[in-house]
Amino acid sequence: MEWFKVDFELPDHDIVEQVKVNGKKLCLIKYEQKIYVIQNTCPHAGGILSGGWCKEGNIVCPIHRYAYSLTTGRGAPGQGDYINIYPTEQREDGLYVGLKESWWKRIF
Repeated sequence: MEWFKVDFELPDHDIVEQVKVNGKKLCLIKYEQKIYVIQNTCPHAGGILSGGWCKEGNIVCPIHRYAYSLTTGRGAPGQGDYINIYPTEQREDGLYVGLKESWWKRIF
């Protein structure tokens, strides 16, 4: 796993924002004083999750209202899908996100 610094100033209030980390568009969420970084595309219909909102510990997709847990990534009961959640680490110089190194990069 490689750690990349997120170039984003975190506000004091809750947010749902798109960020770009190592060329990848991700969704950064600050909800109830906790930081989450998840994939930015809804697996159901391709909605942009950074355009959604948080409700009861879930991110809600703005297109069809599909909901995903911020802690497990699992979809609401009956959905049968999930989202990727990326590890975060708060360091002295900012927020970092852990991304798996691609198999292609490992070869070369």
